[in-house]
Amino acid sequence: MVQKAKILLVDDRPENLLALEAILSALDQTLVRASSGEEALKALLTDDFAVILLDVQMPGMDGFETAAHIKRRERTRDIPIIFLTAINHGPHHTFRGYAAGAVDYISKPFDPWVLRAKVSVFVDLYMKNCQLKEQAALLRLQLEGGKGGVGDGKESAGILAELSARLAAVEEQAEALSKQLGDESADAAAVATAAHLERKLTGLRRALDALEPGAGSTSSVSSQQ
Repeated sequence: MVQKAKILLVDDRPENLLALEAILSALDQTLVRASSGEEALKALLTDDFAVILLDVQMPGMDGFETAAHIKRRERTRDIPIIFLTAINHGPHHTFRGYAAGAVDYISKPFDPWVLRAKVSVFVDLYMKNCQLKEQAALLRLQLEGGKGGVGDGKESAGILAELSARLAAVEEQAEALSKQLGDESADAAAVATAAHLERKLTGLRRALDALEPGAGSTSSVSSQQ
């Protein structure tokens, strides 16, 4: 069973959270509510999220301050943040949002289809990264088994073949996603994230190839992870 991605919705108004849930429910992912910046930071301590939708105007800790805290934490600094605001204060206000670490900045009222499409891209990227981490973990187990002399050649060959097939499936999905981003003139942040994912896939493929019978030393594998 494929694990669902978690999306963090941060807004002090219950009606806005309800509207976001209605828009994003079609993505069939796990939607997590937070009614304040403090509540959002608490949720981020224990759960991993694919993307954060963050309201700018909130009492107490506003969206900019919340984003700054998120970006200072090693665990959460790479989570994409989409700022939502009901007020358009002009270019300076928008620049402050990007400076705080946002990958996008959307003014209310926003187009539900556009918001859903933007969130969907980051969910797809998150899921591909999760799959990649799983393949890397399997590869490390294979390496450790090889160093310890566990299993015969036939068993090792079978495991390598399975790893290669799983990695090929992720590579195919990542290539399709990158093509989709290019065709749709997507956000620069999404394109950059996809490119980073492809580089990680390339490194993992090289490491896997190095384990094939007759390949050279695998000493460089750890540097690819």
